[in-house]
Amino acid sequence: MKTIHLGLYGLGVVGGGVAHILHRNQELIQARLGAALKISRAVVRDPKKTRGLPLDGVKVTTDPNDILNDPEIDIVVELMGGTDLAAQVVLGALNAGKPVVTANKALLAVRAAEIFPKAYETGLPLGIEASVAGGVPVLRALREGLAADHIEEVCGIVNGTCNYILTKMTQEGAAFGPVLAEAQKLGYAEADPTFDVDGHDTAQKLAVLVNLAYGAMVHYPDIYKEGIRGITPLDIEYAKQLGYTIKLLAIGKRVGDKVEARVHPTLVAHNHLLSQVNGVFNAVYLTGDNVGASLSYGRGAGAEPTGSAVVSDIMDIARDLLAGVKSKVPPLGVKKDQLIRPAILPIEDISSEYYLRFQVLDRPGTLAKITSVLGSRGISIQSMFQPSQAEHPEDPVQVILITHQAKERDVAGSLKEIEPLDFVLGKTQLIRIERLGG
Repeated sequence: MKTIHLGLYGLGVVGGGVAHILHRNQELIQARLGAALKISRAVVRDPKKTRGLPLDGVKVTTDPNDILNDPEIDIVVELMGGTDLAAQVVLGALNAGKPVVTANKALLAVRAAEIFPKAYETGLPLGIEASVAGGVPVLRALREGLAADHIEEVCGIVNGTCNYILTKMTQEGAAFGPVLAEAQKLGYAEADPTFDVDGHDTAQKLAVLVNLAYGAMVHYPDIYKEGIRGITPLDIEYAKQLGYTIKLLAIGKRVGDKVEARVHPTLVAHNHLLSQVNGVFNAVYLTGDNVGASLSYGRGAGAEPTGSAVVSDIMDIARDLLAGVKSKVPPLGVKKDQLIRPAILPIEDISSEYYLRFQVLDRPGTLAKITSVLGSRGISIQSMFQPSQAEHPEDPVQVILITHQAKERDVAGSLKEIEPLDFVLGKTQLIRIERLGG
């Protein structure tokens, strides 16, 4: 039986998962592939580290060139993370004529303008399934399963840390800080959680989703990012009473010759499937013009879910090698001359419904003044909710307004005019509402 030789960069969580899967399921993989998969070389920071992995016969070194210069290596697997060395490795492998599998969403978002053109230039396969939502097979669905569809929208819960925090806050009425501390204790959040809770991880994954959905290469820094630090138990409770659940969503849409690509906390109708995605689980909701709505759901991180996606890509590329072909499907699902580079619609230009929570003094004319300012900019009110009355005239009350569709710049301009008024206390809480089909 033919053996496909793998060069693996990184033996951390995901790399270890790949090694275990290849060892434990080797008979199944051979039966389905008609060939054996073998890790022949691995590059790591510390080759002397005890790892508890099935690495018999694997040459473990620290020099990245050991894999790139080895003619026996058939497929390069990049699982290091980061963008600088990872980019050197991936570009070096493609230049050396070696197909690549990577789980590195940062690389694919931040260095897209280098990585994807090189894959197109060489005509070599680039496996990226594991870069978004771990073991949830959504990227292949976008690139191949929905190849005949115009993708109308792609919305996802793709960060397990944030989803765990929001789920616990929703179920227990707890505040962000204590739940984050619990998530860190359980290993669901990093010691420095900034990358997750401020939306950067989700935005990188959204860049990959949007690029595949639209055969595009968007400019990652232009993606709007807003995290979950500002979400309070008060907002979660009021959202419940209004029939919504708050989720951190990655949202992508085609709008004329531009693309909406934004990450922010979002009110989702409580009976929508995305509202039922709890804990550390991920889900990606797609709408195609032919297929309609579909939801892919599962574990978005971890050694074996993500490792499974990596091995799936390895097997797909191995089939190409065994058949003597370079790549059946272009890296972003479209031919090079059809690839687009659309601008991302600025957040000020999007239209949405809005949840606005004002803390105000309960004086006559307060609500009329607020709605007058909103109305002057063409913003109409869908519903109003005042949870309680003030016991004394100088006690603050909460007033929640749900708007009809409005332009973000008009809402922002209205709040800039409302917040300095003497009866308004503090900054208005603004959370966008997403009306999803299905």
